[in-house]
Amino acid sequence: MGLISLKLVSYPRCYPYTSNFRPVCVVTGATSGLGLAAAYKLSKEGYVVAIVGRSQQLLSETIRKIKDSNEDAHLKAFQVDMSSIESIIKFKVSLRQWLLDSDLHCSLQLLINNAGILATSPRVTAEGYDQMIGTNYIGAFALTKLLLPLLESSPVSSKIVNVTSFTHRAVTDVQVDEGTVSGKRFLRSIQYPYAQIYEYSKLYLILFSKELHRQLCLMGKSHQIFVNVADPGVVQTNLMREVPTILSSLALRVLKFLQLLQFPESGVDSIIDAALAPPGTSGAYYFGGKGRTINPSALSHNAKLARELWESTSKLLSVTPFGAEGNSW
Repeated sequence: MGLISLKLVSYPRCYPYTSNFRPVCVVTGATSGLGLAAAYKLSKEGYVVAIVGRSQQLLSETIRKIKDSNEDAHLKAFQVDMSSIESIIKFKVSLRQWLLDSDLHCSLQLLINNAGILATSPRVTAEGYDQMIGTNYIGAFALTKLLLPLLESSPVSSKIVNVTSFTHRAVTDVQVDEGTVSGKRFLRSIQYPYAQIYEYSKLYLILFSKELHRQLCLMGKSHQIFVNVADPGVVQTNLMREVPTILSSLALRVLKFLQLLQFPESGVDSIIDAALAPPGTSGAYYFGGKGRTINPSALSHNAKLARELWESTSKLLSVTPFGAEGNSW
């Protein structure tokens, strides 16, 4: 099945097979909003959930919140800055060591790349990337490649879910040179184009998913690791906390009036649909819950663009601590 469905298709949820071992999932951006809702729902489905977030305090609060609603939840918190390549590498090492030290199988069954920010002012990562594009896209790319060996080691098929946004549809033309992919080009702008960068980052995630799916097929691993995209729609989270209050409040009122605004508890459905997709389902774009898949934007069909994006991102990361470790796959 290709990354782009040509018609609307619905898939039933397939719950994890747990007779011989407990499945493990990683959820990034798990301390609020959609990430928290996904972590909770997956804990209810029997997953051991590795919760990834930047703040130790929020990680502790998240574990308490989930435990309050599901006392049987098996959780592990990891403090990770998804805009920092060094932090992501340290997480990979810590995650593997935790799996080895536990009674769990040393593998991963599910990775949900959910972490994302909407920054209204420019910030630079240690690697010199724009922080928003670093968190939303480059961090997800690096983490996925670093965790592929654990996903491949799973005794059952494993899944990767990249969380995107309908805002990617606003992009009608995009560059994938290193200056754009790193966000350095935008850091030189007189006025920081935060909406454009956010839209680019979400389109990049879809293109990355497309190319990863293609490479898995070429390597004969598409029967073992499945890649899907989830679009939650319009969800009331703290993503817009940096947007001026008068603008964010107006937007929320309009969306509520149009009955388009969802709370995380319902908006998370597309993510859970993708996470619990039947084995063999790969390359689908989940939207709207109830197992529904739709087409992403026309631009995300561009296989040449997806390959060039992969190459540019790999080159960027090759001169960081990620280096040969991640690019060897």
